[in-house]
Amino acid sequence: MAQKSFINFAEKLSIFMNEFRKIIHIDMDAFYASVEQRDHPELKGKPIAVGHAEKRGVVAAASYEARKFGVRSAMASQKALKLCPDLIFVEGRMDVYKEVSAQVHAIFQEYTDLIEPISLDEAFLDVTENKKSIALAVDIAKEIKQRIREELHLVASAGISYNKFLAKVASDYRKPDGLCTIHPDQAQAFIDRLPIEAFWGVGPVTAKKMHQLGIYNGETLRQCSLDMLNRQFGKAGSLYYDFARGIDNRPVEAVRIRKSIGCEHTLEKDISLSSSVIIELYHVACELVERLERKQFKGSTLTLKIKFNDFTQLTRSQSVNHPLSTLKEILPLAKKLLKGVDYAQHPIRLIGLSVSNPKEADDLVYPSKPEWIQLSFEFQEE
Repeated sequence: MAQKSFINFAEKLSIFMNEFRKIIHIDMDAFYASVEQRDHPELKGKPIAVGHAEKRGVVAAASYEARKFGVRSAMASQKALKLCPDLIFVEGRMDVYKEVSAQVHAIFQEYTDLIEPISLDEAFLDVTENKKSIALAVDIAKEIKQRIREELHLVASAGISYNKFLAKVASDYRKPDGLCTIHPDQAQAFIDRLPIEAFWGVGPVTAKKMHQLGIYNGETLRQCSLDMLNRQFGKAGSLYYDFARGIDNRPVEAVRIRKSIGCEHTLEKDISLSSSVIIELYHVACELVERLERKQFKGSTLTLKIKFNDFTQLTRSQSVNHPLSTLKEILPLAKKLLKGVDYAQHPIRLIGLSVSNPKEADDLVYPSKPEWIQLSFEFQEE
């Protein structure tokens, strides 16, 4: 009983301490596709996909006009064309997207230096103390949205709250061109109504498991004990437990340490012969080693990703007690991870490898600070 009272007190204290934070999550709406429509006016109002239309192609991004037909990123191009026969494919221009992303970040920097980029098209901003001394975070978000529209001719959605989890959920709530604030006194009621699929980090596989456990929204998630969630979901269990109570103590980290480096190959045709798989694995490992050398990155965990011809996928990881950086170290471990994968009956469409867990780098950068870990989740691709 005493332990339960202590947990309740700790939860209330954590919420109280963090209610004073002002966090904004900015998410550029259909970023790649919107840049293409901006730069090519003839594409405005039309369903477009960034990617390649050929048989083995995959949609990298889809405009909102295409999404109305069910087209989504990571979808096979042929499936996308069946859903939307008038879909227009545009080749991606990563250099342009990076340049536009830098322009967006230049706007952010006029308000705060506490910017945590999540990808090219989204970032967290801590504006608790900001350069323009604007009292309300929602006013900053409105200004940023307006400037992105006027200066870059693009549209962004913004979520505002007292932590990263709620700011992220808020930015997704009214897309596109959304603006949503979740105040501390509204948070619990909002979370209780939130479908479990809308929780940050809950993909289709996790959502299905939660449904089997009787968890459908924030309220039913909050009824679960910490022990039960840890048993069912491992490290993520504690995160779900906190999210259900509106708790997320993770800071907005202006300097993000690279956590992993990887590469993957979508094969020209599905393969199931052992010799062919080993050859492709070798090529992926060689490219990974080149990237590691180029970025001067070393990690102690190797992860193998396999996507089968029916688009199901699996990942396998193994950690070692030394940094991984050479082909001599990586290829044997990759072959070991491949053992037991049944590709004879399930041909392989994609092979990927990544190295993560750069402990030495973390120790160098944060020698005396607590380690804040950005958990990664497996999302089922469509």
